[in-house]
Amino acid sequence: IIVEDVENANWNGVDIALVSAGKEASLEYADSITSTGAVVVDNSSGWRMDPEVPLVVPEVNAVELNNIPKGIVANPNCTTMVAMPVLAPLHTESGLISLTVSTYQAVSGAGLAGVEELSNQVEFASREASSLTHNGQAINFGEPKSFPKAIAFNVLPQAGKFVDDGRNETDEEQKLRNETKKILNIPDLAVSSTCVRVPVFTGHSLTINAQFSRELTPSRAKEILTTSPGVKIVDLPTPIEAVGGDTTLVGRIRQDETVENGLSLFISGDNLRKGAALNAIQIAEELIKRRF
Repeated sequence: IIVEDVENANWNGVDIALVSAGKEASLEYADSITSTGAVVVDNSSGWRMDPEVPLVVPEVNAVELNNIPKGIVANPNCTTMVAMPVLAPLHTESGLISLTVSTYQAVSGAGLAGVEELSNQVEFASREASSLTHNGQAINFGEPKSFPKAIAFNVLPQAGKFVDDGRNETDEEQKLRNETKKILNIPDLAVSSTCVRVPVFTGHSLTINAQFSRELTPSRAKEILTTSPGVKIVDLPTPIEAVGGDTTLVGRIRQDETVENGLSLFISGDNLRKGAALNAIQIAEELIKRRF
């Protein structure tokens, strides 16, 4: 395999370019790649909310690939991705009105540095176990680097960086709201989310409380999801079970009595597979069916 510098690479003859080098690089180089006729499948946040760029989860809205004005297709954020194969068929059945979501996001969502930080803190606690007390005193892991506070044996109600939009929310919460509206094509969908970082290496989980315009019983929801692509019903979804798999695990499906036509459920998915790499490959496969 010949490795070329993206600055002067020759894109002639490339049909599909899978781009996963971060937002800045995607915004800088996508146009030069598409100028030779290639379709860019971009895994960054750079193009997701561009109205001329389809934001695609193949199980949900592959039809959007029929029109790619800029030659760019965006891959959704990993947290959004886990939820879409579950929410889309339920929306088709009963009309989604609002979502209240709490996420439990793995440290791998913050990259290798996040994984190393959790690993190092767990190793430190293991070495110092004999001298540590468990009387409510916090363990001193030193100054955190990837996260605002220690992540080992802890949960942080902040995943991502805070954005200056007047909502006191993080970019992960912003992405979840905006991307869900775009993918499901529900511009007026009300979304409230709290994205939480948890001491799990891989696998994002979400608690979802959804309100629909029409009645949707738990038994009917299970019936729908049993035959939905990219979804598997289990009793207790966990990130450990989800890791290495290509489906979203969904369980704890029950009525939410706080709203009319409410449904509560819990889901887990592999944020590195379906949440990123796999979905990009599935987009490429759909492009091949349509174009090449």
